[in-house]
Amino acid sequence: MDTRFLDSFVAVVEEGSIAAAARRLHLTPAALSQRIQALEAEMGATLLLRAGRTVAPSEAGLAILDRARALLREARDLRALATAGALAGELRLGAIATALTGLVPAMLARLATRYPQMETHISPGISADLYRRVLVGELDAALIVQPEFALPKSCEWRLLREEPLVVLAPAAQAQAEPHALLAAEPFIRYDRNQWGGRLADRYLRAARIAPRERFELDALDAIAVMVGRGLGVSLVPDWAPPWPVGLEIARLPLPRPFPPRRIGLLWMRGARGRGWCGRFWRVKRKTFFFGKKNQKTFASWRHAGGERSAELTKSFCFFFFRKRRFFPYASFSRASSAWMGWRNCTPSNRFTWLRQE
Repeated sequence: MDTRFLDSFVAVVEEGSIAAAARRLHLTPAALSQRIQALEAEMGATLLLRAGRTVAPSEAGLAILDRARALLREARDLRALATAGALAGELRLGAIATALTGLVPAMLARLATRYPQMETHISPGISADLYRRVLVGELDAALIVQPEFALPKSCEWRLLREEPLVVLAPAAQAQAEPHALLAAEPFIRYDRNQWGGRLADRYLRAARIAPRERFELDALDAIAVMVGRGLGVSLVPDWAPPWPVGLEIARLPLPRPFPPRRIGLLWMRGARGRGWCGRFWRVKRKTFFFGKKNQKTFASWRHAGGERSAELTKSFCFFFFRKRRFFPYASFSRASSAWMGWRNCTPSNRFTWLRQE
């Protein structure tokens, strides 16, 4: 049996249509239909029921669906085993929209250089859906918002980025009080079906603010564009760039403390998760954080002069040393304070300062 036929069957069931599955597999709809027909002939049963443009699994298709997914997972592992532990084969990664544009590209560039034999399939989606797909084994790992509930013990989670809530307002209102803007101006709400949207809603409830809602949507880029057009204000996470260009908007910090939106990597603790996702995480950490080899460069930063010193100061302000790892700061003010603490220490006392931080 050709595993490509099983892969095509599973893709059609997950996408719900031949056309969508063909785009996902980079095939023509005709070629995908031929694969399905060949699989049905080999099985001796009809696996898919067609109704117009939609497709659903038949009773026989549902009976083999879980086993087909398990077989495909085992087939993907064979290549990694054959290469004696090298990271090869296919890595199925999910990512939310802001991570897909702001975090994933830099990681993929380093990953492709270090592990050229690995194929990465990326699935965009929302955190709740990606979380479910990791649990059922459809994805090896996912970059998602940290769930509001406790994770199962079978899951592994690593924090990558913290994003504080900010008020988006037109540039002309940059000096206004954030709570007054949220209460008085038309409000563009971040969708409450999103985990980040629920975080913003909890803040509004805690601050006892009842905004005048105008729109509710789940696309942060679109919200920023609407605010730039003067359609209202919004309360959103300060997500990783790039942001839409050409916008005249202000990002106002909130006047009261509140937990940030946390972005991280989620995977299962099975044998495949430990081998693939553990190394994937190490590549990701080296992409976004400073490694031990770069720690010595900090000693020269304080003595650098001119524009070089200013550039290095800005770079440091987004990182800090904690438990032998560098993590992004949630805000520029916190990072600036850390830089001042580092700069004011003598070289002999800096390691002590780092451990205390």
